[in-house]
Amino acid sequence: MEIEELLQAYLSHPKTAAACAVLQDEALRHVQLKGLAGSAGAMVAAALFRQTGRSFVWVMNDAEEAGYFYHDLTRLCGNENVLYFPSSYRRSIKYGQLDAGNEIMRTELLSRAKGEGESLLVVTYPDAIAEKVISHDELMKNTIRIAAGEQLDLHFLQEALYEYGFERVDYVYEPGQYAVRGSIIDIFSFSNELPYRVDFFGDEVETIRTFHVETQLSESSQTQINIVPTLYNKEKEGISFLRFLPDKTLLGFRDFLWVKERVAGVYSEASAPFVPAAEERTIDLSDKVISGDDFLSDVLHFRRVEIAHKTSAVAQAVIEYQTSSQPGFRKNFDLVSEAFHTMLQDGYTLYILSDSRKQTDRIHDIFRDRGEEVPFQPVKGTLHEGFYDKELLYCYYTDHQLFDRFHKYSLKSENARIGKIALSLKELNQFQEGDYVVHTDHGIGKFCGLIRTDTNGKMQEFVKLTFKDDDILCVSIHALHRLSKYKGKDGEPPRISKLGTGAWERMKERTKSRVKDIARDLIKLYSQRKEEKGFAYSPDSFMQQELEASFIYEDTPDQSKATADIKADMESDVPMDRLICGDVGFGKTEVAVRAAFKAVSDNKQVAVLVPTTVLAL
Repeated sequence: MEIEELLQAYLSHPKTAAACAVLQDEALRHVQLKGLAGSAGAMVAAALFRQTGRSFVWVMNDAEEAGYFYHDLTRLCGNENVLYFPSSYRRSIKYGQLDAGNEIMRTELLSRAKGEGESLLVVTYPDAIAEKVISHDELMKNTIRIAAGEQLDLHFLQEALYEYGFERVDYVYEPGQYAVRGSIIDIFSFSNELPYRVDFFGDEVETIRTFHVETQLSESSQTQINIVPTLYNKEKEGISFLRFLPDKTLLGFRDFLWVKERVAGVYSEASAPFVPAAEERTIDLSDKVISGDDFLSDVLHFRRVEIAHKTSAVAQAVIEYQTSSQPGFRKNFDLVSEAFHTMLQDGYTLYILSDSRKQTDRIHDIFRDRGEEVPFQPVKGTLHEGFYDKELLYCYYTDHQLFDRFHKYSLKSENARIGKIALSLKELNQFQEGDYVVHTDHGIGKFCGLIRTDTNGKMQEFVKLTFKDDDILCVSIHALHRLSKYKGKDGEPPRISKLGTGAWERMKERTKSRVKDIARDLIKLYSQRKEEKGFAYSPDSFMQQELEASFIYEDTPDQSKATADIKADMESDVPMDRLICGDVGFGKTEVAVRAAFKAVSDNKQVAVLVPTTVLAL
């Protein structure tokens, strides 16, 4: 079953019906929901959002707790109306390091928070709501609306983007940029995680699409979009985030008093004098945040819900759920089996939640190989923490807790960061003058930086390369795919190529000839290997299944593919010939351990060679 189906039980839960009735009474300003353990809080929050149709803002204690709560809500309600509101900064506000991905999520929420008739489920934390935001009127003044089919002059749009602080580039790769190619303009707004591609037919907007920076492929069509610039420098005269919200919004807290103290702490950090590494002056960010007293004053205008065991004040209504947290089994299947049988005898229904169907199949196989029949319902998708509901008689187990594995959440902002890394132009910024560069057509030269020249009345940016005898070659940034950084023996500088001599082409031809000789020898060698017979290992045993289920981290797609390919090789009678490559920390060892265990299971001795003592241990 799908994880969204679990929500049905809480939509019809008697306590949820009681909570909805309480929240409909505007006279009750403070409501407490007790007894919510594990991810039961997110389950109830999702059910209340669906049942009441009201907008909720849930304030967790810190960014990590908010991230996991957001993850649970997106699994239960989807991504459409569930939004994450982070801080603008990567670390503490006092360091002043902005994060483009976080700015996108903040701006997206501000653009939608005042929407008529749209209910939102928002997750945030104290550091985020401590920062001031632009007022609604100012946001409207700084928003460009574009609709498909409307009449709009392309040159006027370019001038408007320039006035709003957008930077014109050849290819957009991060928020705040736009690029023009003929009748097409690409715009990376701060209000969306993907850039927009607007196609004009004369003065008419023909189509609007979102697209991925790294592939340039379209994602989806849009009928209307809002283009919003960075709001960072416009927030000094801003307002509290709570004042931006509609009056009917319900506020939810895990610990209201802690949130108040943390907001006051952020104000103190922002007010302390600090000199960033990239600055020569002290910066003061106190005008960008609110104080603890301001927060307390603003929050009293809203009705609030607390899901803590103890509340900040006497609640006007208290609804108590009967849930308890999933215990830790630490990969001990004897304890798992005992707990499962106990719960089944008590009349509970067991659900095992996992992002991988393969993992729940492993658990089923482990019980079968132990000679036990344990009926459970596999659920596609997982929550952060499992729990028991003593009223519904449901047990929600998560596979990562069963096997003591790390569970990671993801946010929508990753596209903004990936695009910035993926583009070749960003790689150029890492070059230092004097670095050796290889041009596909001209050979090895030296990188001499970026220059701007006038080409047919337009300023164009080029990469300047120098070759032998100080010859200069200017490469358009549209041809960056023809450049790569030189990689050779450490400490030995390469021989610089001479332009116009044909020496580079002759070297490439000689290299191709040598590669063909090597390929010919390899083909001969591999044909001999194919005729040899190797040892065919047995299929996976229950011990192999139990070992693989116990790894701390969920396999990446590359790890899963590598493991499947290695097992197929080992179970074949053809001698295995495979090399697994990957960067440090990407899980090569886990793949090797699987293969080693498979060999040991068939009574083979295995030697594992590793480069360090730490890895050997």
